[in-house]
Amino acid sequence: MKFRPMVVAMLFSLVALCAYAQDAHQPPSAKEEQRIIKDVQHQLRMLPYVGAFDYIAFKVDGYNITLLGQVVRPTSKSDAESAVKHVEGVEKVDNQIEVLPPSPVDDRIRRQLYRAIYRYPTLERYALGTQKPIRIIVKGGRVDLEGVVDSDADKNLIGVRANSVSGIFSVTNNLQVAK
Repeated sequence: MKFRPMVVAMLFSLVALCAYAQDAHQPPSAKEEQRIIKDVQHQLRMLPYVGAFDYIAFKVDGYNITLLGQVVRPTSKSDAESAVKHVEGVEKVDNQIEVLPPSPVDDRIRRQLYRAIYRYPTLERYALGTQKPIRIIVKGGRVDLEGVVDSDADKNLIGVRANSVSGIFSVTNNLQVAK
């Protein structure tokens, strides 16, 4: 059986293309995944209008990013997606960030919680800087506290301060203690 040179060249090209396609869908190395995580964290920290009442988290699955959390402004959701899409190596972004419904009652609770937590003398150090480490998420009078604090004592004190605000149905304290 004799093959024509053109057919042989096409077969080699097809084999090379298949091998390239398999390489392109290999999971990232541990080093590459850490770089992607670091870059995504940086991009999310740089968002200008994300504050103490917004919480954005993410998961990395290979070259795909899933955005999670809750935000007060719809533009914060789209800004987060746009920023993460531009990270080198990211192929797909699944934006599951929830935009909280507007509510004057929730806005009042947010302000009261902010004062109760960030203006309490023992906790004032958390108010320093532009990125507040304690995130106050209010939806329908229910409060979730997210973020990182220095100690179990701070976590418990923040929970007590949050529960002291009137008009709240429940407080879920998801604060993590830094190691």
